[in-house]
Amino acid sequence: MQNDKTTLKDLSIFTSDGSDGVFGLIDYTTTQAGRDALRKHIQNPPETFEKLREVQEAIKFWAAKPAIWPKIISNGTLVMLDAFFESADNISAPPTGFTLSINSFLKKIFSKQEYFLTQFSLTHLSDFLIGCAQLAAITEMEDVPVYLLAEVQSIKDELQHRLTDEITAITEQTKYTTLAQLNYRARREMKNMVYRLINSYAKLDAWQAMAKATVEHRWAFPELLPSLPVCFEAEGLSHPLLKKPVSYDIAFGNHRNFLLLTGANMSGKTTFMRALGVGALLAHLGMGVPAWSLRISFMQGIITNMQVEDNILRGESYFFAEVQRMKTTAEKLLQRQPHLVLMDELFKGTNVHDAFECTKAVLEGLVQHPNHLMILSTHLYEVAQQFSKNREILFSYFVTNMTDAGSYEFTYELKPGISNDRIGYRILQKEGVIDLLNKT
Repeated sequence: MQNDKTTLKDLSIFTSDGSDGVFGLIDYTTTQAGRDALRKHIQNPPETFEKLREVQEAIKFWAAKPAIWPKIISNGTLVMLDAFFESADNISAPPTGFTLSINSFLKKIFSKQEYFLTQFSLTHLSDFLIGCAQLAAITEMEDVPVYLLAEVQSIKDELQHRLTDEITAITEQTKYTTLAQLNYRARREMKNMVYRLINSYAKLDAWQAMAKATVEHRWAFPELLPSLPVCFEAEGLSHPLLKKPVSYDIAFGNHRNFLLLTGANMSGKTTFMRALGVGALLAHLGMGVPAWSLRISFMQGIITNMQVEDNILRGESYFFAEVQRMKTTAEKLLQRQPHLVLMDELFKGTNVHDAFECTKAVLEGLVQHPNHLMILSTHLYEVAQQFSKNREILFSYFVTNMTDAGSYEFTYELKPGISNDRIGYRILQKEGVIDLLNKT
């Protein structure tokens, strides 16, 4: 799956305002290296259906067996190892002669910092290798997913280094002469091997984080399907960032691949589309999704048209930015492999007449691409009516309860059909804007 920065921003996967995005919900990593691996995994999900299935099986394994994750490795461990090996170039020769003749007692007295730094660094290296050995022990278990087995087997192979046993045997009673020799040899002989182990550990840390998030949030693992025929069927799907989310059932795909949403402003259209987008993305990471169940085809990518921004430096208007984003969408739709396309209130940067004509023209083109799943929200009631006879399009709307007295209530309930609710003027009145403007 390929997703650009615009899509990740529109779906609030990563945020820059200090708030917790979706990334914050699934970041149960134990190290910064694991956190970086998780971020990279989100930005570059598995590229094929087969690879996604393999990753999902690995994450399911960790979800079922969280207790076997090694607790001995911490973020401080990896930070210390990085400092330990990066300072290796400062040591030009092995400790010999007078250096090793000083016993541990004298070393503690005359060079406390060097003694304790050596012991502290090697202890962290020992902890890391012990933790990796615990991961390597997974190879002896039954029913280990093939992809996970290959990863832990590579860890097991790396641990065959000739210094591994000596370093993992270090205790507080280990003599300084032994520590000094191991300190020099480890820095010179194990650097590349340890960094390879850290990369493998980081990948596993990202997988166990997604597994833990799935369990903690009580999400369901989706049923992954081949790309075609295209399918998206969800029960109880909700937006994970909401404290009191509304759950939705949705089913569309082959032959009816286009969903046209109508409803008043603030009635829930955008949140609903984001819920679908987040659910699809999480499914393509191999982890659980915020739904009771989900069946989804392997998608080539998610394309969003939600928060388009103008570019003052380039002299580009908001409307032109919208057109460019739609051009990008059209180019993606030329591919046979399916995409999930989420479009929210297209062409907001122009007048109502132009918006109607542009949206109508885009819709006429979009329905000619049956291999993709597409959702368009609009408050232009007339657009929906233009296509009401089209059998490829599903029509749903969000309910708004209104009274003759002018009050309104959003139920966030999704029903089949087309809405003609218009409450913009009522909102202006309720918020006191009209009264304020009429004051002199």
